[in-house]
Amino acid sequence: MLSRPRSTIARTARGFATLLLATAVAVAGSVSAFAQNVPVVRDAEIEALVRDYARPIFKAAGLAKDGVNIVLVNDPSFNAFVAGRRLFINTGALMTAETPNEIIGVIAHEAGHIAGGHQQKLREQLERAKTMAIIATLLGAGAMVAGATTKSRGLAGAGMGVAAGGGEMAQRSILAYQRTEEMTADRSAISYLNATGQSGMGMLKTFGRFQGALSLSGAQVDPYRISHPMPQERIANLEALVKQSPYVDKVDPPALQQRHDMMRIKIAVYMQGQAAASRLMRKNPGSLASRYGDAQATYLFGNLANALAKTNALIKEQPKNPYFQELRGDILMKANKPKDAADAYAKAVSLDPARSGLLPVSYGQALMAIGTPDSLKKAAVQISNGLGRDRENAEGYRYLAQAYGELGDIPAADLATAEGHFYSGDYKNAKIFAMRAQMKMKRGEPGWLRAQDIINYAPSGKNK
Repeated sequence: MLSRPRSTIARTARGFATLLLATAVAVAGSVSAFAQNVPVVRDAEIEALVRDYARPIFKAAGLAKDGVNIVLVNDPSFNAFVAGRRLFINTGALMTAETPNEIIGVIAHEAGHIAGGHQQKLREQLERAKTMAIIATLLGAGAMVAGATTKSRGLAGAGMGVAAGGGEMAQRSILAYQRTEEMTADRSAISYLNATGQSGMGMLKTFGRFQGALSLSGAQVDPYRISHPMPQERIANLEALVKQSPYVDKVDPPALQQRHDMMRIKIAVYMQGQAAASRLMRKNPGSLASRYGDAQATYLFGNLANALAKTNALIKEQPKNPYFQELRGDILMKANKPKDAADAYAKAVSLDPARSGLLPVSYGQALMAIGTPDSLKKAAVQISNGLGRDRENAEGYRYLAQAYGELGDIPAADLATAEGHFYSGDYKNAKIFAMRAQMKMKRGEPGWLRAQDIINYAPSGKNK
């Protein structure tokens, strides 16, 4: 996720709103509504790794108890941004970054925005800039009316210039403010990295990459028309701060680098295909990450028996890795062996230190595929457990609804369907199914009360 002068004001206001959308994505409005328009990708392994990257940074920034959620965006570009209490990171950023330190630097920068309250301050700046634009438009419109009345082309032209100049002035004002906040977030990021004993070299490498991309584009950029500092200026400021740090030469621990490499190959296999994954695997042939990528590529594009053999070899090497068990479960589900898949997912759930809500849902799906009354009951329990850890997993509620439906518990199925629509942002259907569920439930019981919450929910203060 602003008579004739009035129409001129409206056009200027609409144009200004477009500018603000381009320069300050999702600053205003509902975060949940914005998030629904973002191509979100879910993966227990990647989410756990990125949270491990973020945890010490958030603590240093004073955000450990603020409930900041990290959302992975399925986008190949190198980007990250904040909206509300959510930090969005593109899979392209994770894929491009060669070391954990590069992504940790990005997280530290975005944490600087959150800790600095930059979103709220930007809202205030937007209001000031909007006022500047409207006042200039009113003055310009007045001059144009006076010019028309006196038949003075010069005065009318000046009026148009005032209106246009006001919009330009407002635009430059907000962009200049954003550049200042970007520099502040950079300084905050370095302080968080120092507090956690980590290097800022990853940030320097990231901005060096941006500088190279800008120079290769051949574009002539007006520094007053962009919302971030020019790369050369940013790198110069950062370099001075990074070189002062006692941790400038600190490198990522080998185990963390290995997890990072495995994440990159996983993204390559699932998002970019075999060719991209092969390029990464050739850089470090025989490594655990390369063999992990090979097993996943074989699962997606090759022979399931071979994929299972490769995954079993990985499990033998790291028997406590929950994500190898998850891959084993995925392979067995695709091979139509739900009972064996359920056993693999059960192991993944028991081994998962991050307690992801996604793994119990996968376990529940395998139990549903078994199809016995007992397995369906267990499926409902497992999926409910997963949703208890991950309330906004809309897809999980659909599986829960299916499990309850097959068990004959129609009120619970309707309520789960309502939850799925609710967390997908489809509030109209959420309310319809909540009312259906409520009609079959005892007044005042927990399910009835949750249905009432959904019925009464008014997004952005309005019923939909």
